[in-house]
Amino acid sequence: MSKNITFAPLKRFNSIIVLIVLFLSLSGCDKFNKLLKSTDSELKLAKAKEYYDKEVYLKSSQLYEDLIPYVKGTPKAEEVYYYYSWSEYYLGDYLLSQYHFKNFTRQFPNSVHSEECYFMNAYCYYLTSANYKLDQTSTKNAIKEFQSFIDTYPESTRLDSCNKLIDKLQQKIEKKEYEVVKLYYKIEDYKAAIVASQNFVKDYPSSEFNDELMFITVNSYYLLAINSIQSKKAERLDGAIENYLKMFDLYPKSSYLSRAEKIYNNCKTLKEKL
Repeated sequence: MSKNITFAPLKRFNSIIVLIVLFLSLSGCDKFNKLLKSTDSELKLAKAKEYYDKEVYLKSSQLYEDLIPYVKGTPKAEEVYYYYSWSEYYLGDYLLSQYHFKNFTRQFPNSVHSEECYFMNAYCYYLTSANYKLDQTSTKNAIKEFQSFIDTYPESTRLDSCNKLIDKLQQKIEKKEYEVVKLYYKIEDYKAAIVASQNFVKDYPSSEFNDELMFITVNSYYLLAINSIQSKKAERLDGAIENYLKMFDLYPKSSYLSRAEKIYNNCKTLKEKL
């Protein structure tokens, strides 16, 4: 009984606090809705910047978006669109902010913010780049946009950041293409594995995966040969032998070389019997 008497006032106090917070929240919402409906553009502009500076980006975004058609063609247009783009970015809508950053550079090419927005356009693509196992459209778009930024602003202080981010993005695409080769090999589509491996080595001559993929090429040729009709055996054995010799020259310390050498010796033996 005493337990209920002790906590009852506290519960009533908490309920009062909740009601006060709810009242203030509703009151605040009502004031903001009136501001949105207001025709006073100067007031909206001042409040939008105030919300932006306080990092209340949802409200700043709503106000700036509402202002865009009213300030179009005026000196205020650049400022409004700039802060609107950044508000969307801080809200985490990278696809939308990417569009607006890029559009800003088109609408205001001579702005002091143009270089910054050009970079942010590419960076938003970078932020939406998916895991290497998924579709890499945003990754490729980010590389394209970073490279375009480098070409457009060759003296920019952001070039080092661009190059580092491009390297990260390219590594992701490289990893995806490497996994594609491995998949062909795993499902025993050896013709596709050979073509994909050779294209990979050509496209990524410095990749850490190249010795492994050259081994896959050697073994794929060998496995095709031993399962081929007689007329195709020699050509495929020659493919395995030729790629082993390339592998030996390029990667003499590869951990895959001893296995490749056994395949090479088997190929020579089989050729002698043809």
